[in-house]
Amino acid sequence: MELLEILECSPPLAREPLDAERAAVLSQVFKALGDPVRLRIVSIVASHAGGEVCVCDITSAFELSQPTISHHLKVLKEVGLLTSERRASWVYYRLVPEALGELSALLNVPSTV
Repeated sequence: MELLEILECSPPLAREPLDAERAAVLSQVFKALGDPVRLRIVSIVASHAGGEVCVCDITSAFELSQPTISHHLKVLKEVGLLTSERRASWVYYRLVPEALGELSALLNVPSTV
């Protein structure tokens, strides 16, 4: 089952408990976001003008090798947080707004709970 399919049918945490399958899929998303490099990548992409960023700009923001950055980008794509498009020799990354919106909705717990 795709990440977005799981998220679309996931109720907010305060309404009912997650079942084992939903929890397993969602844990992979949160695990991906739990890495500081990946969290920074998501932030870089989200804050970049036009909502997309070239891999060259992502790589230049870190003191990490290109293969390491590629690994982090792959993880973020696998969990459905990023999408990419190749243009000539460069790859451009965008957030999947529905994925972040669904995570936000899932965690939206009233303060009175």
